[in-house]
Amino acid sequence: MNPIPYNYVVIEGCIGAGKTSLAQRFAMDFNAELILERFADNSFLPKFYKDPLHYAFPVEMTFLTDRYQQLKTLLSQRDLFTDLVVSDYFIEKCVIFSKNNLQDDEYKLFTKIYDIISTHLPKPDLILYLYNDAEHLLQNIAKRGRDYEQNIGADYLNSIQESYLNHLKNSSNLSILMVEAKNLDFVENELDYTKLKKMLYHTYPKGITVVE
Repeated sequence: MNPIPYNYVVIEGCIGAGKTSLAQRFAMDFNAELILERFADNSFLPKFYKDPLHYAFPVEMTFLTDRYQQLKTLLSQRDLFTDLVVSDYFIEKCVIFSKNNLQDDEYKLFTKIYDIISTHLPKPDLILYLYNDAEHLLQNIAKRGRDYEQNIGADYLNSIQESYLNHLKNSSNLSILMVEAKNLDFVENELDYTKLKKMLYHTYPKGITVVE
């Protein structure tokens, strides 16, 4: 029996926010189906960080098609009225990153394709957004040691996070729990993790609920 009032929970945040680590812990504790983003399958990603202008469109299209295929396959196999699913990404991040990374004409084409396929996917019951400043995000990125991420700068992270916040502010049809995470270590500190875990036992209204 699902112990929390949600069946589809998404952990979101900027690059290096700890989405995957938290989603894995939630899935284990709640015996949930875990959906993780498959970064390693996108061969354009390392090229994008070296030459963003050249590789932005193929990297975003690859992410979009892979995310859609993964979610469509896994979510169609679950009963979202009874089963619990925890994911470390929301399909709408495709729009957030593409708006930040693509040229205007590329973005228009991208959103046309996105609008066609995204309507076939269910919306999450709750989005838990991990808000962190660029300094802590860069520390986390360095710690996990992906070679192609080591040249990411604070300006890029700030622009991505600003795009996230602007997008979420306009998502009044979703329940969004925004958590100030810069002082939380939910990987090593059990008290910090328990604090986040307890938040899932509560219901939240549509729109953004901020938790310090």
